[in-house]
Parts: sequence; C-alpha cells; structure tokens
Amino acid sequence: MGEIDQTLFVDGPPCVVVDKVRMSYKVPSSDGRTTTGGRGGFRGTIRKVLRQSNLVTVSALKEISLVVERGESVGIIGRNGSGKSTMMKLISGQAAPTHGAVYASSTPVLLGVHAALVPDLSGDQNVVLGCLAMGMDMDQINERFDSIVEVSGLDSAIYLPMKSYSSGMASRLRFAIAASVNPEILLVDEALNTGDAQFNNRSKARMDELRAQAGCVFIVSHSLDTIRSMCSRVIWLDKGELIMDGETQETTQLYHEFSSHLSKGNNISAAKIKDQARANLIATQVLERASGRRMEGR
Repeated sequence: MGEIDQTLFVDGPPCVVVDKVRMSYKVPSSDGRTTTGGRGGFRGTIRKVLRQSNLVTVSALKEISLVVERGESVGIIGRNGSGKSTMMKLISGQAAPTHGAVYASSTPVLLGVHAALVPDLSGDQNVVLGCLAMGMDMDQINERFDSIVEVSGLDSAIYLPMKSYSSGMASRLRFAIAASVNPEILLVDEALNTGDAQFNNRSKARMDELRAQAGCVFIVSHSLDTIRSMCSRVIWLDKGELIMDGETQETTQLYHEFSSHLSKGNNISAAKIKDQARANLIATQVLERASGRRMEGR
C-alpha cells in the first residue's frame, strides 16, 4: 500500500488508485493422486493422501486498474469466488498484490473490527475494545459512545453480552464502531445485510456523512438493493476479472439478468451478457486511453 503523490494532481488526488493489480495464491492440490484401489491398495492410497500435496497457482484477481475519486461510493458485486474480498484486502493493505500496486490518500479502514471483539464481553465493553483497536483514546471513545450506540440501534442491549446478539445485531455494532472514526476511506464487507430497515436508513445516513467529508466508501454485498441505495458506482467482478465498471442502475441490472439466467441453467445466455459487458468495458478503456494521448499531444 502506497500513498498518492498529491503534487501530481492539480485538482487534488483521488482517494484510491489500483494500478495494474494482479493477485495469485499457491494452494495445495490433490490432482493426480490415486484415491481408490489401484497399485498399492488401501495402504498405498493412505500413504499418498498423507504426502504433501502439489502446489498449484490460483489467480484470485486478473489485471485490474481503477481510479476512485473523492465523494464516490463504490459497490463491488459478483458471484462467490469472484475476488471481491481479495480486492478489499488489497485496498485496505491487509495483503500485497502479486503484481502492480495500490495507492491511497490515507489509511483505509476496513469494517472488520470483529477480529478485536470478544463475544463474552458486553456490547459497551466491545465498543471500547473496538475503538481502542482503531487507535482512539478514552476521551475520544467517551465523546463518541452515545453516537455509536445510536447508529447501532441496540439501545439497552448494548449492556448485554455480545454472544447473546443475533448476527444482525452484531453486524450493526461492528458497523457503528468502524464508522465512528470518520475515515477518509471506508471499506464495508457484507456487514449491512441485516434486514433491519431502520438500521439501513441510519447506516446510509452515516455513509452519506462520510462521503460529504470528501472521502470514499467501498461496499461488498450480495444485496443489490443495498448496492443500489448506497452506491454511486458499481464494479462487477467474475472469476477474478473486471467485467463492468459503471453507473449503479445499469450495472446491477445487467448483473441481475446474468445471475437470473445462471439460476435457470441458461449458461449460454448468461455468458453472452457477461461477454458483452466485458467488451463494452474494454472499448471504453481504449477510448479513454486514446483521449488521454490526444490531450497529452496538445
């Protein structure tokens, strides 16, 4: 994770630049083993199972470039295994790309403070713990405690053990803690799908405040309604490839049609939608590069 050189931009730097990023992992594979019968019988099979697996390279993200400006709220959608969470880890700095680089104007905050929370402690104790983990001091925590509870909507339940919370209540608390730090760059990974209409309104209002403070927000969600209500731009990933990067309504509509065809077994129709969206993206990128060259030549 690098910082953006602000002197390169006349009108101020963007919040995040993803520059030709690729991400791959080496994972064990059992390909080629004898799993039943064969030479050596059962004992031979067990010996092979116990041997160290071959390592194979899996591409989590193919080459992707993005520029995200201040005030944008970017939704990231796609099927499971498409690279959404990998993208969030790269932007947040939790992982380094195999190739390329990610630049940010400030340290991104990933809505993932649950790693620092303790189920046996009460909600209010976890507020203190989570805020301390994000670098606040006790004066800052005391100042923001009431607003955190208000955003979470937990009311008196804030004093009950967190292990007694439903998944929705726990998600609301995590969001309220993470959003209390006023980050310039906030990343939200599947934490808003609580089914609570009042909380959705509060969380949307809070993120509108963050965007108004000249920051940007990234949201990963399987809920297209959440994406439509909270995002000004949507990125569609599929099998590690950037398929579409565009206006919210158009992108979510095409993705919905793609998913609908897949669910009905219409794989050819789904592939056509994806291929056309990808072709349009490539054409747009080519035009943008050509336009940039013309501007440089003037």
